[in-house]
Amino acid sequence: MSGEVQKGLEGVVVAESELSYIDGDEGRLIYRGHDIETLTAEATYEEVLYLLWHGSLPTREELASFSETMAAERDIDDHVRSALADLAAADESPMAALRTAVSMLSASDPEPDADPADAESTLRKGRRITAKIPTILATYQRFRDGKEPVEPRDDLSHAGNFLYMLTGAEPDDVAEETLDMALILHADHGLNASTFASMVVASTLADTYASVTAGVGALSGALHGGANQDVMETLIEVEESSKDPIKWVKDAIDGGRKIPGFGHRVYNVKDPRAVILEAKSRELGDASGEKKWYDHANRIEEYLTNDAGFDEKGLAPNVDFYSGTVYYQLGIPVDMFTPIFAMSRVGGWVAHVLEQVEDNRIFRPRAKYTGEKEAEWTPLEER
Repeated sequence: MSGEVQKGLEGVVVAESELSYIDGDEGRLIYRGHDIETLTAEATYEEVLYLLWHGSLPTREELASFSETMAAERDIDDHVRSALADLAAADESPMAALRTAVSMLSASDPEPDADPADAESTLRKGRRITAKIPTILATYQRFRDGKEPVEPRDDLSHAGNFLYMLTGAEPDDVAEETLDMALILHADHGLNASTFASMVVASTLADTYASVTAGVGALSGALHGGANQDVMETLIEVEESSKDPIKWVKDAIDGGRKIPGFGHRVYNVKDPRAVILEAKSRELGDASGEKKWYDHANRIEEYLTNDAGFDEKGLAPNVDFYSGTVYYQLGIPVDMFTPIFAMSRVGGWVAHVLEQVEDNRIFRPRAKYTGEKEAEWTPLEER
């Protein structure tokens, strides 16, 4: 085999998609023709799910029916709840617990023998998984806190119900709208690692549970889904150091540390999702009077961009740089940030799986062999 190796499939086009478009030079993100700024200002996460899965924005009646169906599928079975309790007792990480629970959902699926190539049954399975992931995460966190799980409600939005199950209290409008916006921002983003992993599994005609479980597994990796947690832990470290944030960053860089939340494989300018989350982080700080998290992040961004030369290196804030401050101000535990990423991105995973099965060809890339071709055989007794 000959040919140039593209490590990480850099620049390799492997599929066509109508789902999301990214302009890395202009800093644009579009879902099926609608820019992310409009969607976060005007739509709900449920509307965005409908758009991604069905190809168009829903009418009022379609949205009501879609949301009602989603809400009716939020419950998880006792065997899943019991497993989450055991995993919490074992101090398993939230992403590993989510990976296990999503896989277990197939045991109670009402269509166990559905053809994975059937787009309609795939969509129904994806909808069930999407509806249940917030329940899984909230249940797990309640067990970790030594509290009884809160049953889901069908009269709250996807975002609002999650916050209700997590805290036991109905969220205010600001908290609900903020999380809803964050879910929209993370719903899809081209062929990132977790989405591609879901597509590869779907291309084998494995079921939707296997595809989404693969997505969760890929997202759990430190190079993909964990940067928002890293950013928040960095800001907490800055706060606890009692140093000026700029002084802290200078010392960190001089010590060889990398500052998380900067740089992206696609964007050469500031991530448009970071622009939106920055404004929301500032708004939350102003409303609560606790502005330090936004202020720390903003001062660090200005220093790295204007003084430290990150901008000249093509390193600008990505979505993770401000998402952590938003989640933290909503009272969400730091190690739940990546699971919430999964709670959103499952919408994109399902959408890409649907595209894959509609025109399927199994992924089968090749590797350039670099080993020996004529090794001499040594009998076992002589080795």
